[in-house]
Amino acid sequence: MIEFAPDIPRWRQVAEVIRQRIKNGTYAPRTRVPSVIQLMEEFGIATQTAHKVHRALRAEGLIYTEPGMGSYVSKDLNFE
Repeated sequence: MIEFAPDIPRWRQVAEVIRQRIKNGTYAPRTRVPSVIQLMEEFGIATQTAHKVHRALRAEGLIYTEPGMGSYVSKDLNFE
């Protein structure tokens, strides 16, 4: 787990961790990112907080969700 800063919403902090993992290649294009349940377990966050993380990353185009299959890193990312 990470130590959360009190003045930044937790979902933003967790989204930043996942964003950095995508940028550094921990999660490569077309590979699964942690599910809502996995985010809850790893970061000790609530269900709604984990859903906000996924929504934010989808809105940025970093991940996409296949219904019933999971969420994956988008294939054409450019971090310049």
